[in-house]
Amino acid sequence: MAGGARGAAGSTRGSAGGRRRHARWLRRRPLRTRLTLAASCAVAAVAVGVCAAAFLVIRHQLLHQLDLHLAQSARLAAQQYQPEPLGVVQGECRYLAAPACAQLVPARAGDDPAKPYLLPVTAATREVAAGEHGAFYSETRLAGHRARLLTTPLDDDRALQVAVRSDTVDRGVRQAAWLLGAVGAAGVVLAGALGSWVSRTGLAPVTRLTATAERISRTRDTRHRIELPPERPGREDEVTRLAASFNVMLDALEQSVSAQRRLVADASHELRTPLTALRTNAELLGRADRLSDAQRERATGALTRQLREVTTLVNDLIELARDEEPSPLIEDVHLTSVLTHAVEAARDHWPAVPFSLSVAPEAHHAMVAGVPARLSRLLSSLLDNAAKFTSDGRPVEVTCTVSGGSLEVLIRDHGPGIADEDLPYVFDRFYRARAARALPGSGLGLAMARQIARAHDAELTAEHAPGGGALFRLRVPVDGGA
Repeated sequence: MAGGARGAAGSTRGSAGGRRRHARWLRRRPLRTRLTLAASCAVAAVAVGVCAAAFLVIRHQLLHQLDLHLAQSARLAAQQYQPEPLGVVQGECRYLAAPACAQLVPARAGDDPAKPYLLPVTAATREVAAGEHGAFYSETRLAGHRARLLTTPLDDDRALQVAVRSDTVDRGVRQAAWLLGAVGAAGVVLAGALGSWVSRTGLAPVTRLTATAERISRTRDTRHRIELPPERPGREDEVTRLAASFNVMLDALEQSVSAQRRLVADASHELRTPLTALRTNAELLGRADRLSDAQRERATGALTRQLREVTTLVNDLIELARDEEPSPLIEDVHLTSVLTHAVEAARDHWPAVPFSLSVAPEAHHAMVAGVPARLSRLLSSLLDNAAKFTSDGRPVEVTCTVSGGSLEVLIRDHGPGIADEDLPYVFDRFYRARAARALPGSGLGLAMARQIARAHDAELTAEHAPGGGALFRLRVPVDGGA
């Protein structure tokens, strides 16, 4: 018994292992192959099931018709042989040439006629003759042919047996089986073709998506896109929407790659000049013994200034490389306090430029969500930009109000303003207007300010100020919509 249990357990483990191997084999197949197999098996199962059901229905109907024919023949024979003595046989039973073969059987074996019966007589037949058993159908063979036999009571002590050939019905059942088998086989072949067509058609966008992804991976060219079917609003399927989403992702990736390339190109261009100057001054200081004290001081000052400019430029580049603010650093901030501190710092940094600050009373209590240091950098960049373009002792005007659920900061200078051709590009990296090329700076301040504003869901715009000068408008959503 223990050996049998071990054998059964081994068989169970073997079948489970086979199922796992089959599942692994399926997982290793391409998606198109698995979808083809699934669709083909589903259609084939339906086709085979329909054929099998049709065969059973046809077989049942043919046998039912044969039984009805037997019952009708039995009624006719009963009417004809009711007064006949025992042993009467109707039809050519030996050859089954007649439509039906009939014989009478008594309840007692001693009452049998002298000549032998042509149809089989059993104990059940005697019970039917004695009224102890109901009528029944049975199968038999006569003269080498299959026959269907009905045994039914005739009167109190006799039974009537009627037989008809059933080989014609069997032949019809076999023909139906062959025909339905051929139809089922054709259905399986058609299922395979349909499964292949369904998988090829259904996965066509996925195939194009895969080919596009592989092409991008191979060529490193993000300009490739997936071809989409003509637009049909509201009728796109899931795969088409996936392909469209992939194209949108490729657009974003291309923009990111282009922006990265531009940043690297611009940074290398901007760093080339100060680095060359640094190398020149460093080489000059390397021959300090040949320089006068005044020359050494000028070279040292220039080297210090250039180091500071390069450091500022590198820090700005690092800041620009960040696309968003770290979530753990975000907190509720009184922007007016940050603005006041930034204005005070600007006054110290630009002592020749007057700064005027006006804060509406309701703005003092407004809170915004953000990183204080980054918001201070944003405001400082705007204030420094305004101070660079202000001359003749005219002030930089700073106002802060609450408008439409946002805290609005306006920074206006009284300089030459922004030319119309420069206005669309003032926030681009390293862009410097013609009027600003002689002024200090790297052209990254406003680009950094816009990036910080976007990271805080704020809106930063530049426009012409009434009466001349430039006006920068910063709108920061108030926390809680207050």
